[in-house]
Amino acid sequence: MRDHIDDPATDAFVTHRNLLFTVVYEILGSATDAEDVLQETWLRWAEVDLAQVNDQRAYLVRVATRRALDRLRALRRRKETYVGSWLPEPLLTSPDVAENVELAESLSMAVMLVLETLSPTERAVFVLREVFDLGYDEIAEAVGKTPATVRQIAHRSRKHVDARRPREVVSPSQVRAALASFQHAVETGDLQGVLDVLAPDVVLISDGGGVRSAALRPVEGITKVIQLLLVSLGDKEGTLTSEPTTVNGDPALLLLVDGEIDSVMAIRLEDGLVIGIYVVRNPAKLTHLADATPLTLN
Repeated sequence: MRDHIDDPATDAFVTHRNLLFTVVYEILGSATDAEDVLQETWLRWAEVDLAQVNDQRAYLVRVATRRALDRLRALRRRKETYVGSWLPEPLLTSPDVAENVELAESLSMAVMLVLETLSPTERAVFVLREVFDLGYDEIAEAVGKTPATVRQIAHRSRKHVDARRPREVVSPSQVRAALASFQHAVETGDLQGVLDVLAPDVVLISDGGGVRSAALRPVEGITKVIQLLLVSLGDKEGTLTSEPTTVNGDPALLLLVDGEIDSVMAIRLEDGLVIGIYVVRNPAKLTHLADATPLTLN
């Protein structure tokens, strides 16, 4: 980004950067690709005649969304050859994100995985409408559709997501209590506490990206999940420790081997029991866990 003092283009971009990153990340599920899209957006924005722009925020969101859609279609092709299960790239988030219930829910691993089942256009429309509350006319300009078509897509995608999103709102304290059982297991090797909080039909998804060992497919059922956890906790070469953290607006557990980040674990609860476990081990997806990423709906 050019370093000019009192540059209106730079000032406008910086003002809206956190919003643009949040929009693009929700569309892509990848912070690394979101950063690339923002760079592309800046290059386009830097050449714009600001005198011709009535609403800078809307213009930037439109440009970023179009770039994100192009990137998402490329990501879909890359995922076809991805080794094993694919999970969103986790972000270390600040407490204020967790306090924003709407934003935290849309960022959760469970909901981000539901968004993966939408087409690129459906996902962009859903994010812009349901998460950021943009008008149909504004969304239509961003995705290259008519407002009437966008309205239909929004209805269809909302119905799709509502049928698959978590059924109940779970408090962060409930999630932290369940994660404490996993932390105890990491520190002691005793999985009894974990067994007590797992639902019979629990599903564990791990993402190693072909670089770190991970189950190639989702592991379903309490017996198989416990077996996998036993193997995972026992095959680390080094001292395994864990730290509570906040990832994508939800409590999570950071797993370290000899003090280095090995993976991050997030969970989903239903009826007081863990129904989903999400473990990201791919090193390329663990680069945004050192500092909190600023996210916003405004």
